[in-house]
Order: sequence, then structure tokens, then C-alpha cells
Amino acid sequence: MATSASRQPAAPVAAAAPQKKLIVVLLVVLLVLLVLGGAAAAYYFFFMPHDSQATEKHVEKLPPPVFFAIDPFTVNLQSDDGERYLHVGLTLKLSNQSAADDLKEHMPEIRSRILILLSNKHPSDLTSLDGKNTLAQEIRAQIETPYSPGGAVTHVNDVLFTDFVVQ
Repeated sequence: MATSASRQPAAPVAAAAPQKKLIVVLLVVLLVLLVLGGAAAAYYFFFMPHDSQATEKHVEKLPPPVFFAIDPFTVNLQSDDGERYLHVGLTLKLSNQSAADDLKEHMPEIRSRILILLSNKHPSDLTSLDGKNTLAQEIRAQIETPYSPGGAVTHVNDVLFTDFVVQ
């Protein structure tokens, strides 16, 4: 009976040894995965270009805009309560110098279009912010309209007001 009693404690000790090895192997594998994941994250954040960096590089490559000033306009407005005037100064934001050269060539026609547009406005149309924004869009549309049938369109990025007085 002494031999059978000595065999029973040996069996659980032998089963515990492979479990300890399995736990050690799993811990080593998890540690290796953790180190590799940290290295991959560090590489991504420090060495890979991000969208903000790519956008900044793309914005830097764009050429600077060209600003084209137009002499100020003073026009009579349509009004029921007497004579009302509008004095407005404009600067156009263009994408390149060739657009500015094209505008210089057609300046008499551009000024005529803008004067007709402005003189058909009521003072109440121009006092609000929405009215000014609408006027800028209308001026832009007048300038971008071709000057001859089948002619080229001069693209205007923005119409900027430098003076604006309704009296």
C-alpha cells in the first residue's frame, strides 16, 4: 500500500508542470505582441505622413491669389422717398494674372454692367448682410458673363467690398 500512496501525489505534480510552461509561453507571446504593437504605433505616428500634413503641403503649392481693384462707383438708387445714393468700392479676387489682364481689356464693359446693376437696386435691398452677399454674387455673375458670343469666361473667385455707403 505504500507504493500506491506514493503514485497519487506524483500525477498532479506532473500535470502542473505543462500548465506552468503553457502560461509562461502565453505570457511571452503576449509580451512580444505588445512590444510589436507599440513599435508599429510609434512608426505610424512619427514616420507616416498624416492627412493634416498632406493638406498643408497641398495648400502651400497653390499660387497666391491676384487682387484686382476697380475704381469706386457712385450711383443713384431707385427710391420712392427722394434721391438715394450708393458709393461702393470693389476688389476682385482672381486665380491668376491672365484673368486680371483680361479684365483690364474689357474694363469699360465691366463698369457699364456693374453700373446698370447697381442703379436698379433699392436702398432696402442693400442694407442687410444677405443683401450685400447677394449683390456680390450678382456682380460676380455680370463679370463672368462672356464679353462676346462664344467668348471665354473670366473666372472670379470672390467680390470684395472695400467701400460701401448707402445714403
